[in-house]
Amino acid sequence: MSFDSHGSPRERRAVATIERTAAAGPLDLLGRVPYGRLATSMRALPFLTVARHIVSDGRILLRMHRGFGHHEACDGSVVAYGADNYNGAASGDGGNLWSVQFTGPAEVVRLRPEQEELFGAAPVSVNGEPYAPAYLLVDPHFVTEHRLDF
Repeated sequence: MSFDSHGSPRERRAVATIERTAAAGPLDLLGRVPYGRLATSMRALPFLTVARHIVSDGRILLRMHRGFGHHEACDGSVVAYGADNYNGAASGDGGNLWSVQFTGPAEVVRLRPEQEELFGAAPVSVNGEPYAPAYLLVDPHFVTEHRLDF
């Protein structure tokens, strides 16, 4: 997957096809769950928001709701993103829990329709308003993984 910038610094778009690739270690775990949490700050206040993710070529592509403007706060900034399988029930028969967190720079990107399809169905609404997708590309610089073994 490659992304090139076109137009103004505030307008970027993807120009290559996104292909799913096998990543090793913690990034591979992200492929096992569809959603995670994005953290950064907006007007000097920290916030968390939910995002749908895809791992490709060692980078993470996020889809989030455009209506809150969170994607704009992240554009050009370092963000943190995390996902886990904590919804899964840990059992005594070897069911282990894990979480992955990473930080890195994010940039807003535009996708072609066939690239958007990789995310699957989008929500219909968010807090009662129509869902409008925005996409971020994050290059993970620091990655951590935590496991709870049962």
